Amino acid sequence: MKILVCIKQVPDMESRFRPDASGVWYSEIDMAFRVNEYDEYAIEEAVRLKEKLGGEPELTVLSLGPDRVVEGIKKALAMGCDRGMHVQDSASQLKDPWQIASAIAASARGENYDLIFTGLQSQDRGSAQVGTMVAELLEYSCATTAIGFEYADGSVTVKRELEGGLRAVVRLKTPALVTCQLGLNQPRYPTLPNIMKAKKKEILTIPVSELLHEEPRTVMAGFYAPAKKGTGVVLEGDVADQVDKLIGILKDKTGLLR
Repeated sequence: MKILVCIKQVPDMESRFRPDASGVWYSEIDMAFRVNEYDEYAIEEAVRLKEKLGGEPELTVLSLGPDRVVEGIKKALAMGCDRGMHVQDSASQLKDPWQIASAIAASARGENYDLIFTGLQSQDRGSAQVGTMVAELLEYSCATTAIGFEYADGSVTVKRELEGGLRAVVRLKTPALVTCQLGLNQPRYPTLPNIMKAKKKEILTIPVSELLHEEPRTVMAGFYAPAKKGTGVVLEGDVADQVDKLIGILKDKTGLLR
């Protein structure tokens, strides 16, 4: 059995985002990067399945991006993946979801993966399109927003999160692709021994030019922060004074109190 996990390295969401010189993406100056949170759930679910099946599956982790994404691959290897694949692309921020999915599908085609795990979406772009596009390109069955996962006898059962707090259960034959939602599991922290073992694991590097031959379907036109609409009001004094001031503001500025 062969399993692929697709991950992305994204900025820490506590970072201060500023447009870059081109004005179509953010500047990476002084940015700290980490594995996309949704993708950590995908890694954990794949590793759990490997452990459940007695370590038999071969587990590959793939990331597309510049050289810095290797750190994310190493974390996945330390969490339990067997080998890494770095699709090297110094301009990955200019690729649209169609191009990224096409490159991933090209790398996976012919590898005969039984299962592919991805995060539901990336925290920086948030398109939630790459996973489903990969499934379509590879002609895999697909289930999205997974908050529960089971594998048995060549098929998977996925509990999906729907709108309004609803849930759905679907069953898919492998080969299949599953996109992972927050709450699917509790991602583990890599232990020091596993971090040391990860240093000896293979990371294959492939230039994106060898995989990608598709033009973008969408082009980023601009990246900017919304205009500030005003400043907040800080209430000072003891609690009673603050309550009186708050009531006065609500009467004067809103229709909540008459």
